Amino acid sequence: MEIEYFLETLDREGRLLAAAAEGSGTDAKVATCPGWQVRDLVRHTGMVHRWAAAFVAEEYTSYHPDGGLPDLDGHELLAWFREGHRRLVDTLAGASPDVRCWSFLPAASPLAFWARRQAHETTVHRVDAESALGGEPSAVATDFAVDGIEELLRGFHARSRSRVRTQEPRALRVRAADAEAVWTVRLSAHPPVSGRDEQGDADCELAGPAARIYLALWNRAPFPGVTGDASLAALWREKSGITWS
Repeated sequence: MEIEYFLETLDREGRLLAAAAEGSGTDAKVATCPGWQVRDLVRHTGMVHRWAAAFVAEEYTSYHPDGGLPDLDGHELLAWFREGHRRLVDTLAGASPDVRCWSFLPAASPLAFWARRQAHETTVHRVDAESALGGEPSAVATDFAVDGIEELLRGFHARSRSRVRTQEPRALRVRAADAEAVWTVRLSAHPPVSGRDEQGDADCELAGPAARIYLALWNRAPFPGVTGDASLAALWREKSGITWS
């Protein structure tokens, strides 16, 4: 997928997030993130936007800590979020394609990494913000959802930090039925190894439309379909969370 596509998605999703937060109010509970209110979500996402923009704008070539959470609420918090979101979009859109800075998942370039990562970061948190309003969240495009599944399985959970492990080798299949996209996640006592393939038998299969699988793998929705050993789906629920540190 092209950087421009990710930037368009990031732009749209950030505006949707802010609109949902404004509609619910910052006191509202975030159904998809137990224990959080909308103010926590907006503070977190706004902080991440500024943190990400700084790597590209300042060309930091090693890890740089975030700036912390603001002591803001209500209209001031939403204005702060919108300003940071706009800064992130503009920074990425105006950056040189060969900008050199720190990133933490494989990508064609640092700019490609940050555009993709922030598009998915913002989309998942937009779904969180809309959950505070109730009802169905805005749609996630099928091709974008497939890319997000790819990033999660073959990016985040290829790292040594992944806690999705089993004592004995097991295989978890993930199938985005409306996109003809299939992954096999090979589990063991080591970090998962995921391939874009359907090779070998699977102990459990998670299947459904790409957008629903995407949100389910990010623990924002139930798995639309589980066949085989459901304990592996439960393992994913328990151990796959990506935390800020």
